[in-house]
Amino acid sequence: MPSTFTAVSYGQTLSPKTLASVKTILAEHGYTVAVERMESHSGFEAAIFELGALEPSGTTEAQGAARIARLRAALAEASQEGISTAIVPDSLRAAKRKFIIMDVDSTLIQQEVIELLAAHAGTEAEVTRVTEAAMRGELDFEQSLHHRVATLAGLPESVLADVGHKIKLSVGAQRLVAEAKAAGHVVCAVSGGFSQILTPLAESLGLDHALANDLEIVDGYLTGKVSGAVVDRAAKAVQLRAWSAEAAIPGQATMAIGDGANDLDMMAAAALGVAFNAKPAVRAAADAQINIANLDVALVLANI
Repeated sequence: MPSTFTAVSYGQTLSPKTLASVKTILAEHGYTVAVERMESHSGFEAAIFELGALEPSGTTEAQGAARIARLRAALAEASQEGISTAIVPDSLRAAKRKFIIMDVDSTLIQQEVIELLAAHAGTEAEVTRVTEAAMRGELDFEQSLHHRVATLAGLPESVLADVGHKIKLSVGAQRLVAEAKAAGHVVCAVSGGFSQILTPLAESLGLDHALANDLEIVDGYLTGKVSGAVVDRAAKAVQLRAWSAEAAIPGQATMAIGDGANDLDMMAAAALGVAFNAKPAVRAAADAQINIANLDVALVLANI
């Protein structure tokens, strides 16, 4: 059967030497380039290689997946700083309707909200240390969340509005959402952070769905607890499947973007799991990496 993947290289600049290296690796793994084109975007360049090789007769799905995994590993090993090559399934790139789901903290937005809240409580150093360990996968996320939220007990509810005003979207985030929505695709956010911050942000961006943890507030003050079930890595994957099914978009047309260990399940559940300026363990597990601070790359990967 014909190849059903497209290679996409991207970085601030792509030299002829870099592109030649990518094509050499593709050839070494049995892929030819049927179509090649260059694109210039705000802040980066992209090279699109439509792969024209045929899979060997009798190739099973598992064998095909293993072949792609070997190719991705070889490209990652040969990548240069700020330059990456993704192998993207054509089921995503060619889909008339696509489903995109993103983490929020350090992905859709530049900051970690809990660290901004902790600055008001004087516990920022402790919370930052625990957050970083949790995102590396060294701590159980739910336990780490309860530990960090407990340090916020006694803060007035008004700090939430203050923090909300300090949030900065990641470069390209607003354009990613706007262009994907304009093209008829579904865009969602799911966060281990807090609904009091995500809900107004999701409304302003026009997201189709958004889910985060609820900070418990009593008599105008944070109690240091969260209400209801924690949005952890398993919950994120559940929401990907539920929301995409609700939109009648098949799994092979889904893309998940995140930066921490809490995002690994939803990234694995998607047709393309993208690590955005992520921790090393997350980059190693992802199907694709965006190692420049620009979510516009996701538009190119998904062919929007």
